[in-house]
Amino acid sequence: MALFTISDLHLCLSTGNIKSMDVFNGWENYIEKLKNNWITLVSDNDTVVIPGDISWAKKLDETYDDFKFLNSLPGKKILIKGNHDYWWDSKKKMNEYFLENKFDTLSILYNSAFKVSNFSICGTRGWCLDKHEEEDEKILKREVGRLNLSIDEALKFNLEPIVFLHYPPIYGNMLCQDILDVLIKRNIKRCYYGHI
Repeated sequence: MALFTISDLHLCLSTGNIKSMDVFNGWENYIEKLKNNWITLVSDNDTVVIPGDISWAKKLDETYDDFKFLNSLPGKKILIKGNHDYWWDSKKKMNEYFLENKFDTLSILYNSAFKVSNFSICGTRGWCLDKHEEEDEKILKREVGRLNLSIDEALKFNLEPIVFLHYPPIYGNMLCQDILDVLIKRNIKRCYYGHI
């Protein structure tokens, strides 16, 4: 059983969704490439953590084709919110949507954790505080709280917690000190992220 991670799928298979990554250099035919590589690497016994920017859909009910595609791929998938996941709703509504549509390989990580093999999977979207505006500081404070809640849940498994974030805590000259402080204080050894 292997653990994989991939972020920023930006799926756009749902009806009416005209935004596609195909317009960017290197992304041509990316959904077919993603599918072929996924099937080659991932087995049904594996887990894939997807920390954000999963679907371009604006509402949960517009994600059907994107989640149907993801659900059809091998392995269990753990989804974390990204900055472009406008469809994200309450955990209850998302779980009900998955259940209704038989998306049985998809799970939401939100103020929670999952046991995967010898690891505890935890995390949150995170935030990039580069403007120091009041609204950004509120969001960052909430994300720090969510990260701590998720790590608390992960520690209940008595296994090494691995943190997954959408926003990188450090990238180039940018540093999100509040998120980094949590990782250091909580003695997190492994942190994986997307967005870049």
